[in-house]
Amino acid sequence: MKNRIVALALVCAGLLSSTAQAGEKLKIGTEGAYPPFNFVDSTGKVGGFDVEIGLALCERMKVECEVVAQDWDGIIPGLLAKKYDMIIASMFITEERKKQVAFTSPYYLAAMTHVAPKGAALTEFSNEAFKGKVIGAQSGTTQADYIAAVYPDAEIKLYPTQDEANLDMVNGRLDLQVGDMLPMLDWVTKNDDGKGCCELIGEPITDKKFVGDGVGIAVRQEDNDLREKLNKALEEIRADGTYQKINDKYFTVDVYTMK
Repeated sequence: MKNRIVALALVCAGLLSSTAQAGEKLKIGTEGAYPPFNFVDSTGKVGGFDVEIGLALCERMKVECEVVAQDWDGIIPGLLAKKYDMIIASMFITEERKKQVAFTSPYYLAAMTHVAPKGAALTEFSNEAFKGKVIGAQSGTTQADYIAAVYPDAEIKLYPTQDEANLDMVNGRLDLQVGDMLPMLDWVTKNDDGKGCCELIGEPITDKKFVGDGVGIAVRQEDNDLREKLNKALEEIRADGTYQKINDKYFTVDVYTMK
């Protein structure tokens, strides 16, 4: 009888454990202001490539996930303060960020680009060529780090969001800006304001000091189990075509390989 009671207790404990795991809920932090990767639509819903990839990973891990929008400048502090469990927001994997967070394997590759007014006919991208010129980027980004390092004699303007930097380009307040290549390509080819004012110019910026090893999902450094589960889920959605289906909704190239 005693053995039966012990066995029953173990079964109940197992059921409780399974229920707890089944009811686990994770929160995804994203910016919501970086189309087509993350944005807030007209209904107030957060969407985009980052968000859809995140939700696909959650489905594969069999956990419920909630998406939380967070301004970029506070996105890592928000993770460390446990406002959410992971950041999926087109964040470059860099050595500086690794001091604060841990990253999964890259879920897409990245490059930066110069954006200039149409007809600017720029051919030289040296500090000397842009001395006294106005160059913009989103604050707190590797693009901001890049223009500060490469163009120290330019007038640097930083913006809370990419949309605000784009608006100043449209209004002629910037001579040049540096942005993440894919959102900038999307802006100058699909957005009416972007198509009308601006173009990508020069070679892609691929210096690993600034673009790192690609774009990864950030988790707290102590959450290695979650990081490993995300890596496994990423492999699985790549293998079964889920990733490609989401990719093709937003891009004409496979952003995982940039081919």
